[in-house]
Amino acid sequence: MTHPMHPLAPLPSIKLKIGTIILAAVGITIVVFWAGTKIGIWPSVSGIVAGICALVITRYLAHGLTSPLREMSEATAAMARGDYGRRVTATSKDEIGQLAASFNQMAGELDATERMRRDLIANVSHELRTPITALQAVLENMIDGVEPADPETMRTMLAQVERLGRLVAQLLDLSRLESGSMPLDRQPFEIEAVLEHAAREARLHSPDAIVSVNVEPDGLTADADPERLHQVVANLLENALRYTPIAGTVELRASRSADGVTIEVSDEGPGIPDDQVPRIFERFYRADAARSSQDGGAGLGLAIAQWIVDLHGGEIHPERREPHGCRMVVTLPGSRTATAVREPVHPGGT
Repeated sequence: MTHPMHPLAPLPSIKLKIGTIILAAVGITIVVFWAGTKIGIWPSVSGIVAGICALVITRYLAHGLTSPLREMSEATAAMARGDYGRRVTATSKDEIGQLAASFNQMAGELDATERMRRDLIANVSHELRTPITALQAVLENMIDGVEPADPETMRTMLAQVERLGRLVAQLLDLSRLESGSMPLDRQPFEIEAVLEHAAREARLHSPDAIVSVNVEPDGLTADADPERLHQVVANLLENALRYTPIAGTVELRASRSADGVTIEVSDEGPGIPDDQVPRIFERFYRADAARSSQDGGAGLGLAIAQWIVDLHGGEIHPERREPHGCRMVVTLPGSRTATAVREPVHPGGT
């Protein structure tokens, strides 16, 4: 709903507005009283009429000054009841107008946070329900004698338990990152050892895939938290292997760049559609929901990777790989003093 522009709205200061209201009240009082005496009305009657006119003009002019405050009071009460969709009208340029604009910004952030909280609860409930339901079904069949407790059944149950463990670990990581309870232990170290370690772990989980590591120049060092960087690379490799065909190749590269160190993880998958690129770092978002659900991807790996990279003051983004596939590029600053650490953005996920 649009509100008409108030006569005092263009004034940039509350002091000017209050002064204008006082001058208008005094002026209308003098004019009415003088006019009344000129036409022969008793001074007492003229004074009463002048006072009433001053009250009317003061109320009219002050209404636009105080209406945003009344709206903020009502919106605050609504927020206390859980309604974060209320906004106030900010048409003036004075301090109250700035307060109204800040209030609307705060309300928008609270509304977005509340939606994120609800989505998080819904997504976590869904992700937990799937493996728990599968475990419950298998256990009930085993108890009823419908299905034997053979090694294959046990392996299926173990896979579901491992999926639950990965999800809980990722959620704990996100919680620590968001609360700031996961400080970085930054130190200079040779990056090849970290990449090789992550590659060996990836080969264990995907023995049919080829994971190559190429670091140039030899002895390339990075100034970062090696454990957290290993987590970033491991998440990127897991995501790349999920979309790479059987016996395909995932390339892991590191090189010196103008900004510091660049790490690239390239796969041979179908790539990321252009319309989905802005969402890949959202929590629980999957570019291919069916495939991710089958192999246990919860949609948190890229969210955690982005958060850790932001804590280092770096950048992470996807690029198209020709003729097909995706390349995830991580850029880390050369030293803690070379690039100011930015405030990490709210993680999304893939």
